[in-house]
Amino acid sequence: MKVAIIFNHPYDGSYCNAILNSVTAGLLKASHEVDVMHLDKDNFDPVMRAKDLAAFVTAKYNAHNSYEALDEKVMNYKQRLEQADHLVFIFPIWWELMPAMTKGFIDKVIFPGVAYDYKPNGFMVKRFKGLKGLTLITTMNTPKFAYKLIFGNAIKKAFFTGTFWKLGYKNRKWINLSMVKSVSQEKRKKWLFEIEERFAVLK
Repeated sequence: MKVAIIFNHPYDGSYCNAILNSVTAGLLKASHEVDVMHLDKDNFDPVMRAKDLAAFVTAKYNAHNSYEALDEKVMNYKQRLEQADHLVFIFPIWWELMPAMTKGFIDKVIFPGVAYDYKPNGFMVKRFKGLKGLTLITTMNTPKFAYKLIFGNAIKKAFFTGTFWKLGYKNRKWINLSMVKSVSQEKRKKWLFEIEERFAVLK
């Protein structure tokens, strides 16, 4: 398979970067093709500007006429995502949500004419027909029970339900690693090993 990875963390020494290495190693072990979209190293602009909002309105009725107004990186990501069989997101949870670049990716790439079209009845239909599944990997320092009971699993609601469920992607998996700074080095190593093994058998 061809697996596209959307990665967002500015620090090369982060645990998220170690996760990226484990995911990549597992995929290569299984002879999958890997395409990493590193939002930080790409200097992706997450801000929705006036031209983007104008393109949003145009795309609802004529997708091709909106493309000229979109960022070159958005169009580049679009072409690469159209080739993907599986999509992986890796990012830290900051203040209970995704970092700004990931949010901007959702705003500007999960976009009419790019990731979906509108049906005549107003419902959305996905454009990335080849995507068979989606895996989200997050890190956080909040305990899982607190994230669920106090903060209502905000990422699950905003990312999975509010975005990809709405677009009709049924095969969605979430690996959420909590208390990352507090757990032992052995635990962190175990997580990385398990992630690599999991992606080595991805189908």
